[in-house]
Amino acid sequence: MALYSQPHQFTPLLPSAAMLEPLLDKASDLVKAAATAGRPPIPLALQQLLRAMNSYYTNRIEGQHTRPAEIDQALRQDFSADRDLARRQHLAIAHMQAEAQLQATYATPQDYPALWTPDAPQHIHRALFQPLPQADRVSDDGLPFSPGEWRTRDVEVGQHVAPAHAAVPAFLAHWAQVYASARRGELTLVAIAASHHRLAWVHPFLDGNGRMARLHTHLALHALGYTGGLWSPLRGFARQHRRYYQLLQAADEPRRGDLDGRGNLSESALVAWIDFVLDTCIDQARFMAERLQMATMLDRIKACLAFEEHMKTGVRMEAAIPLHYLLQTGGDMERGAFKDLMGGLGERTAQTVLGALLSRELLTSDSARGRVRFGVPLHALRFYFPALWPEAEADG
Repeated sequence: MALYSQPHQFTPLLPSAAMLEPLLDKASDLVKAAATAGRPPIPLALQQLLRAMNSYYTNRIEGQHTRPAEIDQALRQDFSADRDLARRQHLAIAHMQAEAQLQATYATPQDYPALWTPDAPQHIHRALFQPLPQADRVSDDGLPFSPGEWRTRDVEVGQHVAPAHAAVPAFLAHWAQVYASARRGELTLVAIAASHHRLAWVHPFLDGNGRMARLHTHLALHALGYTGGLWSPLRGFARQHRRYYQLLQAADEPRRGDLDGRGNLSESALVAWIDFVLDTCIDQARFMAERLQMATMLDRIKACLAFEEHMKTGVRMEAAIPLHYLLQTGGDMERGAFKDLMGGLGERTAQTVLGALLSRELLTSDSARGRVRFGVPLHALRFYFPALWPEAEADG
């Protein structure tokens, strides 16, 4: 098979000036959508839920996902006795841990340039796969791989022949140089979208390249402050996974004649890919802005509590105000303060309600007497954030 060996063979890395204007307009729409999503405080339980959702969706693209309830069980260290399911549970937890760790590392615009070094894909790949048991670090064809280490053999991915393994460092150095030099603003968003394909095209690792590239895109948007920790393209990619793969594969193709740019690969296919990524991001930012409308959250909490009362779980409607307060602040409070905010229940009844809220995980705490936080159990999703994660609603 003919192997790519020179970095010019995956140009263009960005569209030409003639093709940029509509993409820059769409990137401007993304900036506005991200601003509309806002920056409300995010309770710890919601942060964990969103990470679990991102993990579920990125692994679903690879056909290696678990049910949301199975992720929830794994978070409690309750892994399946089934070897394959346990492996997928470990993958899910590893992605959640990697996302949390890497978002702290690439947290601000000052951290953003560090994502455009050849070390960054290695760092992300290592964070994703190093926590896995040694037996789980194997490719789909059963070959063991080392997290964060460039592949040492040549590969074909579908119809795509990836660059020669010895050329991977040179391709990644060129990838980093071009995208690091993109000017800030709308062009940066175009560059982030384009870089996702070109990183996957290089296929620098034996396995895990898709998850690594998607998490890199997520982290770049996060570092620049566009996501606010509220949304991610990962959900959107998975919910359109056929289109995602079609456009990725199309952008692998060689130039389609003299009217298709001046690089080795198709410029029009790269433009179509970038357009798809920007559309996906806009859709996810707008979707999360709708789901997290604080003006309607008190009514949603009350709907959840009304159901709990109907099911006779011990939860009472008086908990709505303190729960809403915890959600709005994203913080925690003393148990006594929470009981006081329920108002007029009496100490024994208030304590019973508090215990029921903890039992139903509508409240969480780190210890038997510790401060309490807003909880987002799977069974409350259909009330709190309807259609956010339909598969989790079904499990809940």
